[in-house]
Amino acid sequence: MAAPNETYRPAFHPNPNPHISTGLPFPEACAHHISNTFHASRVYIVVSTSISEKIVGVRKGIKPHTPWDDIVEIVNDIREKGSDTLVTLGAGSLTDGAKIITFALANSVSILEDLSKLAAEAKPNHLKPCLIPVINIPTSLSGGEHPALAGGTDTRAHHKDLFTHLSMLAHLRIWLSTGIRAVDHCVEDLYSLDSKAEPETDEILSANLKLLVPSLLLTKRNWHDESARLDSMLGVIESMKGVGSGLPIGGSHGIGNQLGPLGVGHGEMSCIMLRAVLKYNVQHGGERVKAPQHKVLDILCGEYTAVAVLRKQGLKKESADAGDVISAITTELGMPRTLKEVGVGREKLDALAANCLKDAWLGTNPVPLTEKKQVLEILEWVVSDRKSHL
Repeated sequence: MAAPNETYRPAFHPNPNPHISTGLPFPEACAHHISNTFHASRVYIVVSTSISEKIVGVRKGIKPHTPWDDIVEIVNDIREKGSDTLVTLGAGSLTDGAKIITFALANSVSILEDLSKLAAEAKPNHLKPCLIPVINIPTSLSGGEHPALAGGTDTRAHHKDLFTHLSMLAHLRIWLSTGIRAVDHCVEDLYSLDSKAEPETDEILSANLKLLVPSLLLTKRNWHDESARLDSMLGVIESMKGVGSGLPIGGSHGIGNQLGPLGVGHGEMSCIMLRAVLKYNVQHGGERVKAPQHKVLDILCGEYTAVAVLRKQGLKKESADAGDVISAITTELGMPRTLKEVGVGREKLDALAANCLKDAWLGTNPVPLTEKKQVLEILEWVVSDRKSHL
């Protein structure tokens, strides 16, 4: 329940968790949700060392890269104090730490050896889900509060381990849709015509696309396929290599960015818009635009799991384009493909198109989107009413 003057919404509509709060000072928002959302009475706070001198009676920091010694110490302290909510104020190491802490609490960790049995390398079984809620108050843009995975450093071996079983507690819809977001990163960078596009980046993104798509399809078939989920996690990391090198993205991201204020989650934006922008580029671009998309098509059609999906939906590589393949994969994953499915109707298209033109990524689309009628044409394909046709 939102407080007065607060904006409080699901981060990944329509899934109920996690929520994002804006509009209130964080102490006020935190206090409100402790009492009214979680009905908690014994709160444990982990706060960044850089700001903890002004706060007393809390855990002051977790060392960089989330060492296991710190985790076990906090787990035992929380258990002793009987805390029923965990609050973090700080950046990445604290955020990762909170996830591992709640996981460790639920699975009776009290010493380092217990924690080691939960790491991905140990291939644990019969795990219990996290029981106490976490409120993250981030002080960086690391984004670590969103995904259902965390990394911590085994201080005995100086080795950082992933706790991938946390991902089993995620919502399948969020997992798969944000996986398509990573595919969107790869695809829009692979067909970028920018001068920063280099063979080395191209090779990385191509290999990553081959990793991401099959792993998402395998995860859809079997949520307990830990190997597939790990491949997806690794793929997400690599999918940012293009953007990280300064390579611009395109219309799918640009239009998707403006769907966010309408309540559409990041992953769902890509599920809907990537296929439409790909189709638009093929129809309105010359051979210089089409060639990189043929490359994307070759990559996707070179993977057995993707080929099986195409065959299932009656598509052949000879007559399909990259947009058709992305559409087939999105359908197979059970993700939304139209604006109607995420609550965006035709009456919002005009204002949406106008807002999209303010986004820099439209200008770096292979077919630059500089006019409102271009954006409306793309939106028309995915609005999904009697007048739409994609």
